[in-house]
Amino acid sequence: MKQTATILASCVIALAGAAQADEGAYAQEISFGEYGGVAEPLTDTPGDPERGAEIMVTKSEGNCISCHMVSALDFAPFHGEVGPPLDGVADRWDEAQLRGLLVDAKQTYPGTIMPAYFKTSGYVRPGQAFTKKPAEEPLPPLLSAQDIEDVVAFLSTLHWED
Repeated sequence: MKQTATILASCVIALAGAAQADEGAYAQEISFGEYGGVAEPLTDTPGDPERGAEIMVTKSEGNCISCHMVSALDFAPFHGEVGPPLDGVADRWDEAQLRGLLVDAKQTYPGTIMPAYFKTSGYVRPGQAFTKKPAEEPLPPLLSAQDIEDVVAFLSTLHWED
């Protein structure tokens, strides 16, 4: 009986740890809304749409066009077709929803392959079997809080033509 209780307690602890890992940690405390939106800006500085466009086309930063087609960024080559086109995105989602998708799209679309640009831990990692030195958590976020706000500012300009 005592052994069964020990096994049961171990399972509960393991499940609690797995649930906590699924939630992940973010570069700062983030409050997601019911549908994955993040209502509060991540910085006090308003986003710069021009800088946001630059982040979207720069491979070492957001590199959003590797998966998404954006007509407003047609000066940059090789737009992707993996993610949905972002033309008219400001007519489909508000700023909170756009911010939430950038911070961690899995909060809205659990099966998405879009990276969580502001997440720092809670990743499923392949570990030692695939690399000699797996990175230790917490990892730095892929984009800074200001980068996220800049991309949101740019995406908020993408309306359908009248």
